[in-house]
Amino acid sequence: MRTILLAGAAFAALASGTAQAQMSDNVIRIGMLSDRSGIYADINGEGSAVAARLAAEEFGNAVNGTKVEIIVGDHQNKADIAANLARQWIDVEKVDVVADVPNSAAALAVQGITRDKKRIFLMSGPGSTDLTGKECSPYGFLWTWDNHAVASSTARALVEQGKKSWFFITADYAFGHSLETEAANTVKQLGGTIKGSVRHPLASSDFSSFLLQAQASGAEVVAFANAGGDTINAVKQAAEFGIPQGGQTLAGLLLNVNDIHALGLDTAQGLMLANSFYWDMNDETRAWSKRFEERTGRKPSMNQAGVYSAVKHYLKAVQEAGTDDADTVAAKMRATPVTDMMMKNAKIADNGRIFNDMYLAQIKTPGESKGAWDYFKILKTIPGEQAYIAPKDSGCPLVK
Repeated sequence: MRTILLAGAAFAALASGTAQAQMSDNVIRIGMLSDRSGIYADINGEGSAVAARLAAEEFGNAVNGTKVEIIVGDHQNKADIAANLARQWIDVEKVDVVADVPNSAAALAVQGITRDKKRIFLMSGPGSTDLTGKECSPYGFLWTWDNHAVASSTARALVEQGKKSWFFITADYAFGHSLETEAANTVKQLGGTIKGSVRHPLASSDFSSFLLQAQASGAEVVAFANAGGDTINAVKQAAEFGIPQGGQTLAGLLLNVNDIHALGLDTAQGLMLANSFYWDMNDETRAWSKRFEERTGRKPSMNQAGVYSAVKHYLKAVQEAGTDDADTVAAKMRATPVTDMMMKNAKIADNGRIFNDMYLAQIKTPGESKGAWDYFKILKTIPGEQAYIAPKDSGCPLVK
């Protein structure tokens, strides 16, 4: 078995290709490939690297006498940079595991590389259901959420409240398209209608023309099929346009606690969302989130909590298997339910989907909140079997 050393200061070079990490054939490296400078940096970014380090520290930074090294790269939300970094990490820097990778286009590119090169891929950030569908991999594991789980859960809750006509403002790439499709399908299945949709470039700063179209549509729900900084900007500008004051409901189809912190409760109050993690759910989540906050100054997003869960499960599988061989470890990961501070007995399907519970939540009013980060009211638990697409219906060729 090769080694796993947690070196917090060891960073892989970014697109330049200059290696900064010390390399050795007896080290297993976990490459944290994330958005460290763009619209997803707050919900993944350095916080994801911190979460991975916390997981490795629970093993004493070593597994069966082998050390763990975490290296970090920034894909800049570009699929070609993500692919080039993943390929360089595996071929030159002997990385054994690629993890995180928010941005579905980037993740789909990395999925192909890790499949071909037989490397474990731990995803906690991308949402495309293709990752566990037609593009599934025997080495790919999709943690935390996916577009179907967050979008359909939120859409169902709002349609059941009687809000049946929808208009979508959608990020114009694989993730946004998929998020809109999942929500729209649920709305239509429940008897609702789609009034229209518009698509915006990634990392938009001005949503005025899109919001005017949504306002003019008369739809009961204006749904944002985007994430991170795009959702924050869109919701803020919608409030400035008076859209919620005019009676239309705003729906963020992918929201994290960090987004609510950036928006403020005056703007975000009442929003419905589906998450797989909230820091204030129980003593375990509060204790882990305190450790995270001590390192970052912030509470963790569900994506960051998912990185911790994924890396911990991987290290546990290596420990129990007595090897880091990718095929052996992948089989052990699938055979072992995921149990940690985030998930309890969550099963991993043949397509790599982790069937964790989701939670339907509503954002508190300023009067209901006890202070910073006290934002979610958990309304119901959605079992994983209800939240996610059944493996047999996923389109993954690995499903028997």
